[in-house]
Amino acid sequence: MVKLRLKRFGKKREVSYRIIAIHDTSRRDGRPLEELGYYNPRTNETRLNVPAIVQRLKQGAMPTETVRSILRKAQVFEQVNAP
Repeated sequence: MVKLRLKRFGKKREVSYRIIAIHDTSRRDGRPLEELGYYNPRTNETRLNVPAIVQRLKQGAMPTETVRSILRKAQVFEQVNAP
């Protein structure tokens, strides 16, 4: 199964994350299938590749709880359910 989850990168105490599509059996910082966005919790900056995320969700990818809340704030789920 493919999951949408966060991949950690950056220095100690200056962490930021990439939103990636990856197999659920892979490790957290393993090689992703596709990088879909960026999230910085310190500045609350978020950059998303919305068409690619919508395509992955339509293919059946399951987001983790944290990624789900990020996508909900960016109103991505409305685009998935749109006809």
